[in-house]
Amino acid sequence: MRSTCAFVAVVLSILMAAPPIQASSPGPDQSAAPTHIAGQSVLDAAVQEHARATDRDRETVGLFLQRADVRAIAGKYGIDIRRAESAVAAMDASDVATIAAQARAADGALAGGQSVTISTTAIIIGLLVLILLIVALN
Repeated sequence: MRSTCAFVAVVLSILMAAPPIQASSPGPDQSAAPTHIAGQSVLDAAVQEHARATDRDRETVGLFLQRADVRAIAGKYGIDIRRAESAVAAMDASDVATIAAQARAADGALAGGQSVTISTTAIIIGLLVLILLIVALN
């Protein structure tokens, strides 16, 4: 029993002292430099699509802020629509995407024939306040 414990202790010591084994080392015909899967044209297209998506999101929020009912609610609560519109222009892509998703949901509720209810009003006010807070904190 004592010799078994000594043997296990020696094996574990050797394993702990040995350098870690690389999971995948390059072979003799492989280079060590990483290779890119996507070509430059694919990367350019992805960047352009991201820019177009951001532009569509800004347009969605802008159209939502142009709605008469949104302007009426903003005026009722003392929120300046022009300031909100300029805030949207200054936001980064992720913030605009978040607000555009909320604007689409609110716009869908309004376009679906629903009247402006307290929940829709709360969404509109929340969107406007969120726009102003994001710009104020940045």
